[in-house]
Amino acid sequence: MFDVARIRSRFPSLSPGVIFLDNPGGTQVAQGVIDEIARYFRECNANHGGAFRTSRISDALVAETRSAVASFLNAASPDEVVFGQNMTSLTFHLSRSLASRLAPGDEVVVTRLDHDANVSPWTLIARDRGAVVRWVDFDPDSGRWDLDSLARELSGKTRIVALGWASNALGTINPVKEAVRLARQAGAPPRRRALTFIDAVHYAPHGPIDVKDVGCDFLACSAYKFFGPHIGILWGRHELLEELPAYKVRPSGNHAPDKWETGTQSFESITGTLGALRHIARVGDEEAGTDRAALLRGMLTIQEYEKTLTRALLTGLGKVPGLTLYGPREVDGRAPTFSFTLEGYTPRQVTEELDREGIYAWDGNYYALGVTERLGLEDRGGMVRVGAVHYNTEDEIDRLVGVLVELSRRKR
Repeated sequence: MFDVARIRSRFPSLSPGVIFLDNPGGTQVAQGVIDEIARYFRECNANHGGAFRTSRISDALVAETRSAVASFLNAASPDEVVFGQNMTSLTFHLSRSLASRLAPGDEVVVTRLDHDANVSPWTLIARDRGAVVRWVDFDPDSGRWDLDSLARELSGKTRIVALGWASNALGTINPVKEAVRLARQAGAPPRRRALTFIDAVHYAPHGPIDVKDVGCDFLACSAYKFFGPHIGILWGRHELLEELPAYKVRPSGNHAPDKWETGTQSFESITGTLGALRHIARVGDEEAGTDRAALLRGMLTIQEYEKTLTRALLTGLGKVPGLTLYGPREVDGRAPTFSFTLEGYTPRQVTEELDREGIYAWDGNYYALGVTERLGLEDRGGMVRVGAVHYNTEDEIDRLVGVLVELSRRKR
């Protein structure tokens, strides 16, 4: 049985009277993350590559974290893991290098369901290189795009396909493995075949990631979305990371991952990520390390518990008069992330009212600009977004629903 009280005890910021449903914008951190960061500053705060003790310890901790992240993603090697400021910065960094592969008339495929960090880096290089942008649309009613709609945008000229694993706006979980298979058949092999980039930022807290199984070429996520510090992670096939030109200073390394990690990294955040992964492993087994089996067990345990929260949110939000819910209406194939509007209120007014009740939620477009534009909501303040993770409870969801029902009653 999932012991949510035990899980919550590891998160010092989860105080009585406060309900964190702002998780899609960044989760709270486990005590182990705080401990790792504090330990780093106490014991080994130093820059990279020194002969002296603290630098050696710092480098060893970074290497240990890189190995743990490789296990988390099921990467072939820790050298395929690149750290950076955030997913957005890493994606722009990679897109600049991939631009060298684009020629006028080549095609880049993006979707209207994605966070703009997985749109603008690609549309901008297409603009600069004279390439054509192909858009995969989604169904406004279901909040999904399908493989047929993707296939229609692929051609022999496709060079880059950028897809999100899960929508940070609607909670939709997309069929990325099947999509990658379609994309890999596009383009002109071998060197001109289409490359696939997966934005897994929103999926990472909710389900296991296996880059080998998905078959993509690149994948990005962010530790602060899975209970860690503010830091981004890029995975790439080793041969591609080695082959592609990296925009870097001359003294930095010429091989992956060094060639991709520009400037001095946030070493304390990297080691804090190790604390987050240890927490995930301990969800499935209190004595677990950070090997692949332990991390997979932890994520599957989280995924199963979150189905309960997803069901509670679907049922509860459906009972609120005047509430319009956007996105998938079923438990399977979605994350516990929900966006809605409430009759008589702007999204900002709803989140302000929720804040007065100690419930934290987001309003706006959450940088998923294509979603709010497609739904006709961008000029109306976007939507209200609530998102649960494994430290949330059904009681918290009941409290949210109760407040929303009361808000609705005031306008009737």
